[in-house]
Amino acid sequence: MRLMRVLLVAAMLAAVVQAQSRYDAALAAKLKADDMGMRTYVMALLKAGPNRDRPREEAQRLQAAHRANINRLAAEGKLVLAGPFADDGELRGIYIFDVPTVAEAEALTRTDPAIKAGQLVMELHPWYGSAALMMVNEIHGKIEKPSR
Repeated sequence: MRLMRVLLVAAMLAAVVQAQSRYDAALAAKLKADDMGMRTYVMALLKAGPNRDRPREEAQRLQAAHRANINRLAAEGKLVLAGPFADDGELRGIYIFDVPTVAEAEALTRTDPAIKAGQLVMELHPWYGSAALMMVNEIHGKIEKPSR
């Protein structure tokens, strides 16, 4: 019985040492991670807006402008993650903003042409998630094929 306890304690210590050896303090600081590797963001739930009936060409132009705005916000470091939902429901997509307040995220959403046109509306919430999300855009740029 004593041998089993010793082995269990040794295994637990080995696991702790291994976990500590993987910790990257410089990366955690760069990503502004707390002790749990997390940080606060603002999540936006994009919902279908009241003005969705448009001629096809106008809807396509509006969608292109919406995507250009997403790319601009990502390039500025304000938008960590964005994407649509794969179904055709009222909930259209999400944004995760790297801003300290809901008010700042709200100001950024007002720059979106689809919001201005009433195609979409946003619901904003503070959200606590992995600081590793801050690397999504960098990694995405390495896996997205260039436009033809």
